Amino acid sequence: MKRSRILGTGRHLPPRVVTNADLAAKFNTTDEWIVQRTGVKTRHYVDEGWGPAEIGAEAARAALQAAGLGPRDLDFMICATQTPQAEFPGTACFIQKILDNPGIGALDVRDQCTGFLYALSIADAYVRLGMYRRILVVGAEVHSTGLEFADNGRHVTVLFGDGAGAVIVGESDAADRGIRSVHLHADGRFCESLWVEAPSSKCNPRISHEMIEQGRHYPRMDGKVVFKEAVTSMVGTIQEALKANNLEVADVDYFIPHQANMRINEKVAALVGLPSDKVNHSIEHYGNCAAASVPIALDEVVRAGKLKSGDTLLLATFAAGFTWGSAVIDW
Repeated sequence: MKRSRILGTGRHLPPRVVTNADLAAKFNTTDEWIVQRTGVKTRHYVDEGWGPAEIGAEAARAALQAAGLGPRDLDFMICATQTPQAEFPGTACFIQKILDNPGIGALDVRDQCTGFLYALSIADAYVRLGMYRRILVVGAEVHSTGLEFADNGRHVTVLFGDGAGAVIVGESDAADRGIRSVHLHADGRFCESLWVEAPSSKCNPRISHEMIEQGRHYPRMDGKVVFKEAVTSMVGTIQEALKANNLEVADVDYFIPHQANMRINEKVAALVGLPSDKVNHSIEHYGNCAAASVPIALDEVVRAGKLKSGDTLLLATFAAGFTWGSAVIDW
């Protein structure tokens, strides 16, 4: 069975930077409050007319260029997003339209902040089976158009940003290089602990003036439950990934956790025993970009030269659903 590896990485952050001071002008908060509780200092918001497909296509172009490929060299494409371009069709089809590479399969994955790992696992399996040779995996999110810029929504609003990250997954050229394993989990008992209720096909109409007045179209989160479950789940899946690959914590050269909250990442790293210099904290610049967080951070790390051939890379995520997962990659 073939082994897959990441052939190229890319990211796109909208040019508009929104500071904590900018948010403090809209509702009751401060830079100190946001940094202390989340670690976020700035985030990026799209300009009018830009959606996850547009920024996802930009990230895809960067990843293709890094891999020395063009859109017509792809055999398949996957988009992970919790903020889709439209109710239907899937966002991957919109990205395909922009890239102008018709004919290949285009798949959407809806596993929120863990979506990139779910998508990566699919790409890895397809390449290992020999079904496809070059697969685009994109994580793309536009949160800014769906946040509540008022006191009632501030705990969620301060966290999220817009952005996209992408990788090209293809056949590995060496037996000791590539994706070792991906581990995925979910627990639907917590699906309403972090969610956007409306619009909903369960409701008729799917959204009403009353629902909008009640703010049911904005994200809602039980912060204490999310924090507790995120730490427990991420620590567990990290230990699972290390055990599955006969690795010790000391064997990990770099760790990219999902960028949901700085305090969660610091707690997870401390419990696992990973030193701070091996842990990525891009959340301070980008906020929580959900399915795009890990590929954005990965591209940043790659282009900064922090990963070298032979390094062991560890990824871990936690998301609404709840879903969570981990991956080990030989770089």
